[in-house]
Amino acid sequence: MRSFIYNIRYFFERHGFYVSSRLADKLGMRAKSVRLFFIYASFFTVGIGFVFYLILAFWLKLKDLVYTKRTSVFDL
Repeated sequence: MRSFIYNIRYFFERHGFYVSSRLADKLGMRAKSVRLFFIYASFFTVGIGFVFYLILAFWLKLKDLVYTKRTSVFDL
């Protein structure tokens, strides 16, 4: 079982980690620039999702505060 995991790891190290360098060669750029683009893009997409979550949470909380049903006049 352990050698199977090492074989998978070796396969991905051998074939999977050349994505940015092959893409950079096709685009005529440096591989470092392509890697930085992917890093910044991943931070941006995670950040957008988190901000969207905070906006929805604030909106639902505000909606609950505004539309609370009061049972009587004395609940004000």
